[in-house]
Amino acid sequence: MEIISWVTDNFIEIFGAVTGMVYVFLEIRQKIWLWPVGVVTSAVYLWVFFTGKLYADMSLQGYYLVISFIGWYWWLKGSGQGAQGKGQGAQGEGHRALGEGREEILQVTRLKFKTGAILATVFTVLYFTLWIILSRLTDSPVPEVDSFITSLSVVATWMLARKIYEHWYLWIVVNSVATVLFVVRGLYPTVVLYLVYCIMSFAGLIEWKKSMKDELLPVKGL
Repeated sequence: MEIISWVTDNFIEIFGAVTGMVYVFLEIRQKIWLWPVGVVTSAVYLWVFFTGKLYADMSLQGYYLVISFIGWYWWLKGSGQGAQGKGQGAQGEGHRALGEGREEILQVTRLKFKTGAILATVFTVLYFTLWIILSRLTDSPVPEVDSFITSLSVVATWMLARKIYEHWYLWIVVNSVATVLFVVRGLYPTVVLYLVYCIMSFAGLIEWKKSMKDELLPVKGL
């Protein structure tokens, strides 16, 4: 009965954890349906983090909602250069219209130095801004850690939307730090979720590296 009562009391958080795991699985497989699943997960965690007084993480979910639609569009549209569409003919166009089976139209790429420098600057500015806001204007018990997770997640999600391979390294850091934070805050279903996230991040590194060999080598020199 205690287990049933606990599940009932934490149903929303458990549901968010499950959809979150589905989201990462789809991310690893580069399936475009990760974006609508991400919308659902973000909506759930808006409430979870609000009740847990993790305000920066709560705000992050609003960002996730927006970037999910942007990422969905980018993954459908691709790079705009048509590299993947060449030689595909009517079959490739049919897949693109459906939005299924052509989510790989946006190729996995490596992080360029200039882009990395810009993202590092964005992270630094966002981190200190959030830290000041949370420490002075809210009752957040962990403003430093909350700001760090949020800022790095913003950068990592943008990189995901652009299919930049190195975003997985950022998720490994985010998920490791978040796991410790959520243990302290007593959000145990979310702890399990982020442990799974961390493990799946390593799987993502491997799978996306394979896809780079499959997708980038054929168009080398374009």
